[in-house]
Amino acid sequence: MDQSHPQVVIEKAQRLEQLLQRVEQGKSLAEVCAELEIEVTPERLTTLQEKYEAGGRSWEGLIDGRYGRQQSVTSEMKEWLYERKRQDKTLTGPELVQELEERFKVKISVGHVNHLLRQVSLSRQTGRPPKTGEKKEAEEVKTGGPVVDNAGIFFPGGS
Repeated sequence: MDQSHPQVVIEKAQRLEQLLQRVEQGKSLAEVCAELEIEVTPERLTTLQEKYEAGGRSWEGLIDGRYGRQQSVTSEMKEWLYERKRQDKTLTGPELVQELEERFKVKISVGHVNHLLRQVSLSRQTGRPPKTGEKKEAEEVKTGGPVVDNAGIFFPGGS
């Protein structure tokens, strides 16, 4: 038995394999889910069947690597998030989190939303924003002229 994964993860993958095999034999998805005490939607079943086939019809192909952590962001939610950010680039992470919660009824951290946006180059530029023209003019008025890096340094004449 492969011990590179936690035992709970291995057992879940093996239960998913049983589920796929029983559904192939003609049992209903709801019936098999109840027997194995596992929840699988018809859409998820299709994905699992593809992973199972790609993994050589072995339970090892069904290990997802999340180790039991809940997957809270679906592909539908990601697409909505990306499109919403493309429409309004000024939206911040907290604003997007609130909109996601209202629309999809899930709680996602600001850090995760920002991570998803960074993956597709939709995140805002990090650091302090550059000074605008108005701020530069106000600074010139305060100092009596344009800001010069070497202002105040005295260069004596040569002899």
